[in-house]
Amino acid sequence: MEQKINSFYEFYPFYLKQHSNKICRLLHVIGTTIVFALAITAIYHGNHRLWIFVPIAGYGFAWVGHFFFEKNKPATFQYPLWSLRDDFKMYFDILSGRISLNAKNEQ
Repeated sequence: MEQKINSFYEFYPFYLKQHSNKICRLLHVIGTTIVFALAITAIYHGNHRLWIFVPIAGYGFAWVGHFFFEKNKPATFQYPLWSLRDDFKMYFDILSGRISLNAKNEQ
């Protein structure tokens, strides 16, 4: 039985463990980059139809990473809001170099 996570601070280490595969992390980065590009383009051009593709891009890339490379169930199924928040945190941590695409480089 899985241990219940009670706080955001407990969740991020769990989230990173659920994203230990390099390809899974890379797919999250690609999907999140597309999410930002779609959102900015939708706002700039006032094209509301583009918003339909935001969750498809974000979840599509992430779920491919989980089901085919990580071989686990996405954390968003159990912790949807914390997972969304931590996806952005992991994204910016990877881009800033705070964490690596290669989880083996972490403590």
